[in-house]
Amino acid sequence: MAVTRVQQLLRDQQLIAVRRDGVLGVPELFFDETGETVKWLPGLIAVLHDGGFKDEEILLWLFREDDSLPGTPVEALHGDLAREVIRRAQAMGF
Repeated sequence: MAVTRVQQLLRDQQLIAVRRDGVLGVPELFFDETGETVKWLPGLIAVLHDGGFKDEEILLWLFREDDSLPGTPVEALHGDLAREVIRRAQAMGF
C-alpha cells in the first residue's frame, strides 16, 4: 500500500498508528496478505471511537491476549472470528 494512502487512512481515522522513538508506524497486523487493510478494521476503529475509546486504548485492546478468541482481537480480524470482535467492540461502547 502506498504511503500516501496510509497517510489518508490515518487522517480519516480508518487506521491507527503507534509512535516509537519518535517514528510513526502502523502495526503489520492491520494489513492482510495483499497489503491492504484488514477488511473489518476501519469499521472496528469507528465503533470503538464512537464508544469513547482513544487511539491508545484501542491499540491496547486490539493487542491484548483474549483466551476466549483465542489470541488477540487483531489476530481474530484475519479469520472467522472478525464478526465476534466487532460484536464485542459494540458491547463495550454501551
